Amino acid sequence: MAEQHRDRRPTAPDGLLVVDKPAGWTSHDVVARCRRLAGTRKVGHAGTLDPMATGVLVVGVGRATKLLTYVVGADKAYDATIRLGVSTTTDDAEGEVVVAAGTGPGVARDALDREVARLTGDIRQVPTTVSAIKVDGKRAYARARAGEEVELAARPVTVSRFDVLDVRTAVADGLDVVDVDVHVVVSSGTYVRALARDLGAALGVGGHLTALRRTRVGGFDLAQARTLEELAEQADADGTLATLPLADAARATFPVRELTEPEARALGYGQWVPVTGTAGTVAAFGPDGALVALLEDTVRRGEPLARPVLVLAPA
Repeated sequence: MAEQHRDRRPTAPDGLLVVDKPAGWTSHDVVARCRRLAGTRKVGHAGTLDPMATGVLVVGVGRATKLLTYVVGADKAYDATIRLGVSTTTDDAEGEVVVAAGTGPGVARDALDREVARLTGDIRQVPTTVSAIKVDGKRAYARARAGEEVELAARPVTVSRFDVLDVRTAVADGLDVVDVDVHVVVSSGTYVRALARDLGAALGVGGHLTALRRTRVGGFDLAQARTLEELAEQADADGTLATLPLADAARATFPVRELTEPEARALGYGQWVPVTGTAGTVAAFGPDGALVALLEDTVRRGEPLARPVLVLAPA
């Protein structure tokens, strides 16, 4: 029996992986591969990417999976190509064509820029019908694929940047279309496919996404990302998969609070400490540089205090 387990990989240290997801893989596929490389089932990801999409997928290993909830809420940046002149059931190239009107002689650049500007800033967006949003306890995409009519409510999102990088005319299936390369920076919960859909609708020609590459999630970008092949090569060469340590991952994700020794000890017992003075979640580090806890300012019995929402270095 010992022979059968001889090649079991040692468990990777707690930390994050920044993966450059390949096209054709689901986010779950990537997690499954990382579980084998990390030698543990305690692996999760922050922010699903569709199979056709590539780019940054943040993966947590061990205790770092507890940080993923916070990484999911970070803003995200994408490079994408929007095809104007064709609409699909999924608002991307994987869906069936619904309307193929083409763009005729093209799309006026001033009209394109005007509608892009209208889709920039704080907007209300109706998610794509094949999203993972639950409707009466069932995922929207499951209802859509079962042939049900899916109506999702518009919700507020923020499109911080919507930059047009290039505009090209093309012919697809005998139709004149326009391909628009864009770079967008959006809040969590924003669907770039829905931006493509809404831009095409506003221009009266329909639109869908033909390419999508996520270039950044919060403080993690493509410069830090490694392909699955690179991760496997490193793990094979070193014997253990290397991860971004918890402390480094937290510093890339949250504002930082440096603790005194008494504060670090108190937090290790789950006690509250003086306020950080920073809105949102803050990473608290002990004098030795170790990540002790995540804090959020609040008020208890009329006194402003910072409460530990997650203790990572218990006493």
